[in-house]
Amino acid sequence: MPSRFAWMQRAQFQGGTMNDALRRSAMKLTLPTLFITELCQPGDEGALAIEDALEPYFARQVMAEGDDCRRDGLPNWAPANFNLFPVVLEGSGQPWAEACLYLISGIEGAPNPDMRTYDARALDLAAYRRFLEETNIDWTEFPKNKLFKPTYRYRAHLNHLLRAGELGAKTLNRRMGSVVGFYRWLVSEKFLSPANPPWKERDVYITSKDNFGFQRTKTVKSTDLAVPVPVQQDTFDESIQDGGKLRPLPMEEQEWLLSALLAADNTEMTLIHLMALVTGARLQTVCTLKVFHTEMTAPSDPNVLVKLPVGPGTGVDTKGDKRLVLHIPGWFYLALQTYAHSERARRRRQKSGKDNSSQYLFLTQHGTPYYADKQERQTFDPTNKRRYDFDGGAIGTFIRNVIRPYIEKKYGCKKFDFSYHDTRATFGMSLTDLLLEQVEAGRATLSEVREYVKTRMGHESAATTDLYLNFRHKLKFKRVVVEQRETHLKDLCRQAMEGVL
Repeated sequence: MPSRFAWMQRAQFQGGTMNDALRRSAMKLTLPTLFITELCQPGDEGALAIEDALEPYFARQVMAEGDDCRRDGLPNWAPANFNLFPVVLEGSGQPWAEACLYLISGIEGAPNPDMRTYDARALDLAAYRRFLEETNIDWTEFPKNKLFKPTYRYRAHLNHLLRAGELGAKTLNRRMGSVVGFYRWLVSEKFLSPANPPWKERDVYITSKDNFGFQRTKTVKSTDLAVPVPVQQDTFDESIQDGGKLRPLPMEEQEWLLSALLAADNTEMTLIHLMALVTGARLQTVCTLKVFHTEMTAPSDPNVLVKLPVGPGTGVDTKGDKRLVLHIPGWFYLALQTYAHSERARRRRQKSGKDNSSQYLFLTQHGTPYYADKQERQTFDPTNKRRYDFDGGAIGTFIRNVIRPYIEKKYGCKKFDFSYHDTRATFGMSLTDLLLEQVEAGRATLSEVREYVKTRMGHESAATTDLYLNFRHKLKFKRVVVEQRETHLKDLCRQAMEGVL
């Protein structure tokens, strides 16, 4: 424990973050690199004297995979070095040792850890630490009266933020879940033996159906710290729940979007948005395409679809690591090929230091990826100096700073509600509308359309596909109801005013 703690301290201050460490509020800090150490004897190979501790000792860096020196008998696949490791700092600027070890334990226990998951947990624990320090609460003391337990007091604090509109219900339960997971680990590892239970616990049975229709039931532990917030679905909301709340763009707004992209004169952003509009692919899929994915022979007929496998083993990320096939129109695939061989794309690859077919197809003007694929994120880079991840943030910034202001100014739109993944919903609705015309003409059945849309969109459940099939009908029904209601209210108001005037 002390060896890892000291190594994190050195990594922090060597990174030039002393000013951050002097802040008075607990926070999350990202380390560009973290090397795990283990205690050793002075004469051992690689032994380093740790003198900035209460009791000086010797430690050495844990060897990389394949080396003979492995600590604690862990298997060779267990990672020992990390990039972008999140550290929870106390208000004093020192790492919160237990929280940091909790994060390390989780990462070491996963064959392919996703640092973004642990970054979110670190943010939640930093928020908990700030609450503890602001209220002067001892997070290890659990008296008999639950009103004085830190877990219940934090739950009350989050509830107050929820009622004040400063926090959403999902964020509240996520933060509370991170705190519960932290305490579970502390108890299981015998770092903490609370005098009284931190919460009340019960078994909850969750039933679901798999892709083949078989019913599955699993048992999960639930605590009374969770805040049940019923979510009422708006049947007539003009959006679709497809991995998030997505809004299919009407034809007029699609034209606005294309106009904004054209005015921006940014080739990469234009192609990235068009890719989603013509294939329905998610951001992580579009932005992890490689140059070699454009090296297939383009069809002579521009209307023929090019089938591109994506998912594990293809070099392209997908949500949930699903194996999917993108159907790319031949004319657009040819545009991707033209771009891949353009001088503009070549200059960006040269800036990246890797101008070959395995490089990302879309790079920023600095030669960095818009979205790092899973393989890159899980490959340790000992020379890394950056403290941020490539997670598509540049796309969101472009939408906020370029697309939305342009449309709102040019077309007089008070607030243009648009996010990148609305392009996915737009593709899904365009495809659905086209196929439903075939059903009306008697050239296809509704079940055939349903299965085709489900496959093209990569939906796990057909229930999500049905949202697209029913969207137009519900939207039309809603508008009829609203128009009839407004007409009725106008008549009532007119009659009332005639009596007054």
